[in-house]
Amino acid sequence: MPRNAEVIRQWTILREIERARGAGVTIDDLASLCDVTTRTIRRDLQALEEAGFPLYDDRSHDDGRTRWQVSGQAFKGLAAGLTVSELCALYFSRSLLESLSGTPFRDDVESAFEKLASVLTPHMRQFLDQLPRIIATKPDPMRRKDDPRQQRIIARAIDATLHHRQATIVYHSASSDRTKTYLVHPCRLAYAQGGLYLLAYVPEYGEVRTFAVERVQELSLLEERFTPIEELPDTAFPHSLGVHTGPPERVELEFEPAVADYVRAREWHPSQAMRDTESGGLHMTLDVCLDRALESWILSFGPFARVIAPDSLAREIAGRFEEARARYA
Repeated sequence: MPRNAEVIRQWTILREIERARGAGVTIDDLASLCDVTTRTIRRDLQALEEAGFPLYDDRSHDDGRTRWQVSGQAFKGLAAGLTVSELCALYFSRSLLESLSGTPFRDDVESAFEKLASVLTPHMRQFLDQLPRIIATKPDPMRRKDDPRQQRIIARAIDATLHHRQATIVYHSASSDRTKTYLVHPCRLAYAQGGLYLLAYVPEYGEVRTFAVERVQELSLLEERFTPIEELPDTAFPHSLGVHTGPPERVELEFEPAVADYVRAREWHPSQAMRDTESGGLHMTLDVCLDRALESWILSFGPFARVIAPDSLAREIAGRFEEARARYA
């Protein structure tokens, strides 16, 4: 804990100095901000300087007080003109790359971060490498990537989407457990819940359908082009708590007091509306698809959630609980 507190304090000092561009920050100000002695602040400043951060003490002010500043020329090789804290924040956020595992961009993004890291001194990187011990990330469950054909299929899907090329796909459906060939107009690749999905218009059905890329056995590009017939929403799967493109319906739920605070503290979907109940619980409405993701989410609350509407969903959830009870009987 003491070591973690020191890293957090030094990061706070670095950001505070940079925030006060031009004016600078005194050691007394930093000591008051961090609730430590000026001696501790001096040690922290020395540690940051030794790590290679471009700090300097400015004694040019008329009041005679020394103010600490950060040099704006330290990373002039970066065309974007990133500040020290922006550069460090980007370097730290590389841990989020785990969530991109399985996408065609992971290697490129990792390469970009390696170039970004090369601007930092080894001591800077050593300092920043301590931050994940304090602020960690956990990616969603990710699809396994055992099939070497995946990257070729993804590359072709991107080509078809960018250039509006028709394609045929051989697809194995998990729900029907059968394999079928489709003629498709690829519209978008979407990454969600650890997997990559192809949204494509299927002329045979006259609608956009979703295909999990790991279940695409082959994708062949055709010379024929297509004209997109509809605009997709900016957000992937906007009406679903998971991965689904069906129409939204009004869903009404009640949560028991035991889970009300937990539910209230999060945004589960942009359409949600909540109000407290007289019993101390929570009433919620959502405009979402009636899909497996919604069912799984409701079932995860066990006896602490109840579906009020629609009736079909309430019966479905009740049936799931009966099936589970029978399995444990």
